[in-house]
Amino acid sequence: MTAGLSRLALTCAAMLAFAATQASATEISVETARKPTTFSALPEKVVVMDIAALDTMDALGVKPVGVPNKLYVQYLKHLDGKAEPVGSLFEPNFEVINSLEPDLVVVGGRSAKQYEAMGQMAPTIDMTISGSDMVGQARKRLESYGALFDKSDKAAELEKAFDARLAEAKAAVKGKGNALIILANGPKISAFGAGGRFGWIHGAVGLPEAIGNIEDATHGEAVSFEFIRDVNPDWLLVIDRSAAIGAGGDAASTTLDNALVHETKAWKAGQVVYLDAANIYIASGGIQSMTHTINEIIKAFGGANPS
Repeated sequence: MTAGLSRLALTCAAMLAFAATQASATEISVETARKPTTFSALPEKVVVMDIAALDTMDALGVKPVGVPNKLYVQYLKHLDGKAEPVGSLFEPNFEVINSLEPDLVVVGGRSAKQYEAMGQMAPTIDMTISGSDMVGQARKRLESYGALFDKSDKAAELEKAFDARLAEAKAAVKGKGNALIILANGPKISAFGAGGRFGWIHGAVGLPEAIGNIEDATHGEAVSFEFIRDVNPDWLLVIDRSAAIGAGGDAASTTLDNALVHETKAWKAGQVVYLDAANIYIASGGIQSMTHTINEIIKAFGGANPS
């Protein structure tokens, strides 16, 4: 082999090695609710079928090509007309989704049951957030989306801002008493404890529970107005399910305006807080949703006197 050919062979080998290195460098592995998933390139055409996922991706500046018909939360309304409506969280429009030829479909929570069906059309990940460690999971999802869309710096910035607000919330609730979280659904009410879907308010913020051992059920433990009176919380944090999903029926403020609730310390002190229902009920786990809820806690507790 001549010197020229030898140099050519070495150059080709080096180029192939460089190409292989670059290919492996673009591989991105992200945690999901089911299994770690590896991508060889940044997804460009993304359909998002989960409001919490859409919340965090929107905060990062990711622009999806397809979103649910109904977005529920006001801060995502700017996506109307900018992304194709692809059905509801429970009933996706597979024909429309297929026509978009997405590089990635993101499901989670209410749409997680469509994981297998979506996977027949495009790479699909389940980013469901559930359980008591809502904040920890939300952080992981934020970091995963940051890596997946080459926006890790922005993700770190959002996490830092969230941590700052969380610290403010901890300071705001300190020494201000205990709380009971109630979900109102028309005339029906249920309670949630630290282990429930809204329990991160207790754990992450450091807000004591008014009562322990509440059943950890998806829609909470069904309770009565007598229960609320007997627990006698310092604070009532209320989520109106009907308002969250845009349904009719009595508002939570009407449901709770009765003689038994009037006997509680929370009612007497004017410490009944109606949280933005769609944010926490539909989009909980999204970085924007959680920040909004934290801000509501800071506002409500910040001006209260210590117990």
